[in-house]
Amino acid sequence: MPNLLIIEDDAAFCQMLQKFLTKRGYEVETSFNAPDAKQKIQKSNFDLILTDLRLPDYDGIQLLSDIKAVNPATQVIVMTGYAEVGSAVNAMKKGAFDYISKPFTPDEIVMVLDNAMKVEAKIPAKVEDDEEIEEPVNVGVSTPPVRSRGSKVVKGISDASKKLDDYIKLVAPTDMSVLITGESGTGKEVTAKAIHDNSKRRDFNFVAVDCGAIPKELATSEFFGHIKGSFTGAVEDKVGNFEAANKGTLFLDEVGNLSYENQIQLLRALQERKIKRVGSTKEINVDVRIITATNEDLTDAVEKGNFREDLYHRLNEFSIEIPSLEDRFEDLMLFAENFLDKANASLDKNVQGFSKEVLEAFQQYHWPGNLRELQNVIKRAVLLTAGNEVEISALPKEVLQPQEKVTVAEGFSKSEFEKERIIKALKKTNFNKSKAAKLLQVTRKTLYNKINHYNLDL
Repeated sequence: MPNLLIIEDDAAFCQMLQKFLTKRGYEVETSFNAPDAKQKIQKSNFDLILTDLRLPDYDGIQLLSDIKAVNPATQVIVMTGYAEVGSAVNAMKKGAFDYISKPFTPDEIVMVLDNAMKVEAKIPAKVEDDEEIEEPVNVGVSTPPVRSRGSKVVKGISDASKKLDDYIKLVAPTDMSVLITGESGTGKEVTAKAIHDNSKRRDFNFVAVDCGAIPKELATSEFFGHIKGSFTGAVEDKVGNFEAANKGTLFLDEVGNLSYENQIQLLRALQERKIKRVGSTKEINVDVRIITATNEDLTDAVEKGNFREDLYHRLNEFSIEIPSLEDRFEDLMLFAENFLDKANASLDKNVQGFSKEVLEAFQQYHWPGNLRELQNVIKRAVLLTAGNEVEISALPKEVLQPQEKVTVAEGFSKSEFEKERIIKALKKTNFNKSKAAKLLQVTRKTLYNKINHYNLDL
């Protein structure tokens, strides 16, 4: 029976939770204040701790650190209000397993607790100031190994991100060819690298190639290499991408841009697992896993005769569609905090967070450029910020005026735009109002008020 401690100053709510979770098979103790909780943590080893971030007598983040200092293996879930998402993200940096926004349903809290029980707690390694650390796999956000400042893992909490993570873990140990699809800026190369890092090939090279940037006349040389003097400009021997990725992974981005001739050469190399450098008669055996990506519809290209069907099936043994940022909107502030840390490290700044107005602007904007756009907006804003917080004046005008753009393009008023967002969120969550409120990043009460205000027939 899992041993759980609830730390919550609202005694009635705390006791209600205790009663409910006891019926669900948890052995539950409660604390109404931090001093009492710290005593219980010293006396007992808890499997799980569910704590409110806002306690009247103690800082919630400090309490999290105290818990981890006593027992790093304890999984901690923090409860937070709608306006405290930034604090919850900070708690996850400090080792919390997850956060849940109030108000929440019984099913939601049980799901979070059950998930925490399935995962072994991560014990943060102590890193000296000048020691370089290598990040674990970071799905959806490109974070290379960096020094300790600004270093962390982003793990999406949305259903779309969790499904993506499941697919990566499922296909990574195999040698199957993977086709990654999705909108521009969603992080297709990062997903490819995550597959490589979780595979048996992780100790060998991951070679990324942008097929859209290679002239078709040079593609053969780029893929297979050449020998000195084989053509004008070949002043020395060159190792191609296939050889460079031997025993590792070759990632071909925008594979749909390859010419028909290059597609034939690629297919032959994949079938025979042998290549020849340009100008050479010697065959070289290669053992390469292929991961490809495109933001085009390759099935449409096959139907039109622009892409070989046999190559398409060779590349598409397993497909993964990367969700847009709009489809994993619950992760927005997790990604924003990560990009803030990266921008601070890159620009040697120390911006601590975002103003309330900036957070509201982020949540209103639809992010057509996905994660890449979010990262660029935050880096620019950090550069322009002189104080501790990113202010609204540091954001570009397109982020500040999403409703105006819709009004011009589609003749929508602000209220119509808001109604559309609510209906879209409800449809995405199968009309679960609690989940829709979380997706919209408003309280459930606010969502109900909006539904009544707009007389939405649901």
